[in-house]
Amino acid sequence: MNTETVSNILPERKPKPKWLRVKLPTGKKYTELRGLVDKYKLNTICTSGSCPNMGECWGEGTATFMILGNVCTRSCGFCGVKTGRPESVDWDEPEKVARSIRIMKIKHAVLTSVDRDDLKDMGSIMWAETVKAVRRMNPETTMETLIPDFQGIEKHIDRIIDVAPEVVSHNIETVRRLTREVRIQAQYDRSMGVLKYLKQQGQRRTKSGIMLGLGETKEEVIETLHDLKANDVDVVTIGQYLQPSKKHLPVQRFVNPDEFKEYEEIGLSLGFRHVESSALVRSSYHAQKHIN
Repeated sequence: MNTETVSNILPERKPKPKWLRVKLPTGKKYTELRGLVDKYKLNTICTSGSCPNMGECWGEGTATFMILGNVCTRSCGFCGVKTGRPESVDWDEPEKVARSIRIMKIKHAVLTSVDRDDLKDMGSIMWAETVKAVRRMNPETTMETLIPDFQGIEKHIDRIIDVAPEVVSHNIETVRRLTREVRIQAQYDRSMGVLKYLKQQGQRRTKSGIMLGLGETKEEVIETLHDLKANDVDVVTIGQYLQPSKKHLPVQRFVNPDEFKEYEEIGLSLGFRHVESSALVRSSYHAQKHIN
């Protein structure tokens, strides 16, 4: 088994393989929504994160919104979000997000956030208020909440469970061995515990995601899938890690489409309800399908 860590290996920057080439988003629905986003200055992760699936997701009426600002208290080695001291909480944000969803006529909204370890409630109150505001203004819209770990504190996780989004997602991101480098302030077992607790407390649908290409072995990916299943996760997304900047962890390899397909088949054989596995898959890919 490969025991080298991510930082020990500094491969030369290679051109992306052909299966990672992204077509520019097109279509009437995309054009319409892009116009609304620009006109009303709406904040979606789809646009700010340059998601490769933006056109497809928008065409299906799905979009992702980030709450609690754009500065994170953690410094994960894979993430392009700025790290530092966040600004104060904007308590008008729930209404702003709900209004954006109404303007865009979103059928399925994915909510995510930065980590807010600086707050006593870890941002969980804002999370709950946002879900409630979206429901008030958009009663037909379904929701997925892609939450941080809230340091594993159950009373904060309970606030998410109490507002009952259709799907609650928390990403494990990588295999156990690489967690300390990839998710510096996170813990593999704590994240697994959050997923298990959600199901134990009655959350109907849970979900998690893994990035590949950070130096993990095939055996470690399969082990992670087994761990997710053991903690009653329903849906798994598996995609290729892409380096946001030279300051971030390097890509160790570009995973072949056949290997992604193999993980999909393994996941389905383990009994996951849905498995999305290909190079361009991101956490919110086909999110609207995961509520069933």
